[in-house]
Amino acid sequence: MRNMMFLSAAAIWAFSAPLATAQHDHNAKPWSQANAYWDDDDMDDARSAVLHHHGDSAFLMFNLDRLEWQSDDEEDMAVWDGEIWYGGDINKLTIKSEGEYSFEEDELEEAEIQLLWSRAISPYWDLQTGLRYDLEPKGRTHAVLGFQGMAPYRFEVDGAFFLSSDGELSASAEVEYELMLTQRLELSPRLELGWSAKDIPELETGQGFTDAALGLRLSYDVIREFSPYVGVEWQSALGDTKDMMEAAGGETDRTVFLIGLRAWY
Repeated sequence: MRNMMFLSAAAIWAFSAPLATAQHDHNAKPWSQANAYWDDDDMDDARSAVLHHHGDSAFLMFNLDRLEWQSDDEEDMAVWDGEIWYGGDINKLTIKSEGEYSFEEDELEEAEIQLLWSRAISPYWDLQTGLRYDLEPKGRTHAVLGFQGMAPYRFEVDGAFFLSSDGELSASAEVEYELMLTQRLELSPRLELGWSAKDIPELETGQGFTDAALGLRLSYDVIREFSPYVGVEWQSALGDTKDMMEAAGGETDRTVFLIGLRAWY
């Protein structure tokens, strides 16, 4: 045990040592210098232990960002938005899902699932690519190219471009900020925008910005992994999409009151 502690310390020291020390051997990594004092096999074991405890390990993460009931004078809806990922700091396999269920119509109004490969491109940003399948409307498949991370001043950003099997290009973006009022009470403004490169009449979607949602949620951390919340959100169709929906007699603007929870594990 004491030997392993010394070897691990040697691995850490050699990893952080200046490159100049190893310039005589152009094939040597900086932290290979400790091999001059310790057995090669022992140093391999020590380096593996250091990497394992400092980021080179895989984890399973479940994050339910929103599970909420939304209500206004016309309709009650259930909304979910969450993800599961497995991997490390650099590469992750991510499954995302979000959707809406109408209690008035007793059916799913929107539902999708995404299977993505996520690759860290900086300390705060991941590039994501993969596939999205729409459960409702059924059968629509999209290629996905997206990004997820934290902008300056701790704004959480999640955005993606989608190219459907019919050649339709669309995009969505979400921005959220957590303002800590106390150690457990937090206020979270959230903005969501949708965009389409062209008209999609069968989906009542017009070219340009299609919809927006601006909400405010007040949550309380019962424990760090479980936070119920209440809030209010304004939702609206935009531009040509709004014109299409109005022509069809649909509702284009609504303000909902909501209650929900966040959880992660």
